[in-house]
Amino acid sequence: MRYGFVIDQDRCIGCHACTVACKEEHEVPIGVFRTWVKYVETGEFPETRRHFGVMRCNHCDDAPCIEICPTHSLFRRSDGIVDFDNRRCIGCKSCMQACPYDALYIDPNSNTAAKCNFCAHRIEQNLEPACVIVCPTQAILAGDLDDSSSKTGAIVANRNTSVRKPEKGTQPKLHYVGIHDDLLQPTRLLKQNSMLFADRRDTPMAPGPFDVAATREVYDVPHPAPWGWKIAAYLWTKSIAAGVLLVAAFLMAFFGERGTLVNVASPIIALVGVAATLALLIFDLKRPDRFFYMLITPNFRSWLVLGGNILVVYGALAAAWLFFGLSKSDVPAVIVWPATVLAIATAAYSAFLFAQAKGRDFWRHKWFNAWQLVLQALIAGAAVLLVPIMFEEGDFSNLIPPFGPTFGPLLVFLVLWLISLGIEIALPPQTAEERMARRCLLRGPLSRRFLGFAIFLGAVCPLGILILFGYSPALVSLAAILALFGLFWFEYVWVRAGQSAPLS
Repeated sequence: MRYGFVIDQDRCIGCHACTVACKEEHEVPIGVFRTWVKYVETGEFPETRRHFGVMRCNHCDDAPCIEICPTHSLFRRSDGIVDFDNRRCIGCKSCMQACPYDALYIDPNSNTAAKCNFCAHRIEQNLEPACVIVCPTQAILAGDLDDSSSKTGAIVANRNTSVRKPEKGTQPKLHYVGIHDDLLQPTRLLKQNSMLFADRRDTPMAPGPFDVAATREVYDVPHPAPWGWKIAAYLWTKSIAAGVLLVAAFLMAFFGERGTLVNVASPIIALVGVAATLALLIFDLKRPDRFFYMLITPNFRSWLVLGGNILVVYGALAAAWLFFGLSKSDVPAVIVWPATVLAIATAAYSAFLFAQAKGRDFWRHKWFNAWQLVLQALIAGAAVLLVPIMFEEGDFSNLIPPFGPTFGPLLVFLVLWLISLGIEIALPPQTAEERMARRCLLRGPLSRRFLGFAIFLGAVCPLGILILFGYSPALVSLAAILALFGLFWFEYVWVRAGQSAPLS
């Protein structure tokens, strides 16, 4: 048994009865929706036409929201319905990023995720979902898609139906009949500036950067980006936490450093960074009082859970590093090498978490993004360690960049990072969503912060200072501060750009 929907958009009149019934049945607060009707228009006056699309959860057979949910709050029932238990939800919003269809939202009353659950309580009473019984034109049908004798099963088996974003591999169980193609591909729509019932022919349009069709979006519900500066700050502090011990191990292995800097200062900074990262993760939750649910009901398929465990183990190794550094004045290899491996894992695991967000194509290159995150951690670690090194060494006129053990690593890591970024930008985008995100970075609203703050101030200026004024402690310290400044802004624009493409 696989319950699913069939929506005949040829019958739909855009009356919003399904939206109202859903809100009444589930007491959905104002401003958020489990089901909604989207309007688009084609043509020019007087030859125009309006098309409707009923949007909601697709109850996917391979639902990415279930995989990424860290507490099993989302689950699939035996009848194929993707249901949720808000008593387990911690409000991490990762399910909202994983869903390619914008089906999930944060309930402002409970601060937990919510979505269409097929009116499971009605199904259990042999009743149809509320939206089905109120539709005046019988445009919405619900039933067992595997049962060819049912209306839904017969339509799916015998008629041409469409699903949204089949390329995502989620196997959605919401089938459309007669839906306009552009409603299935939101990146193809022109955005309308004017009001729904106050349009004028000379009203200026606001085309998106990747508009390829003349279809105008004239009515939709808001879907704000779930992740913001707190996630960017979490990536930044995690880079510092991981990078500082990576660079310390690098200095030990290649330059024979065994002083207070690598034995004591480095693990202290790492522990502070781990604590700040965990604090930011909890602070970003809509239900921070439930953060421990990831420990008592963990979903080990979610990289949010796996990453949290990596952070904890890495913190324990950093504490052991500090213990030996204080008590023995040297850190044994049995601590250094596992800490190095865990530092790499700490830096890189977010790439796999973001890749689980299947709704965001910009983040899907997990291995390349993992390499980028490790490079960023090395930059952050080298920059943080530069300030105390600068004040200890004093005069560097006898060191030839980039081979000096002080600023040399930072210079090399910055060059590698810029090369890596150049390769990523040069590679052709494979989807419209990815193309939109890149354009947002390079020419759109994020371009000034990306090119100005992250690239010019955060990478080019530090490189110039290190190459031209590497003998000056004050200027080298300034280069380190600029590198950290640029890294934060890179994390910010990277997070925001990934959410710039519309999902519905």
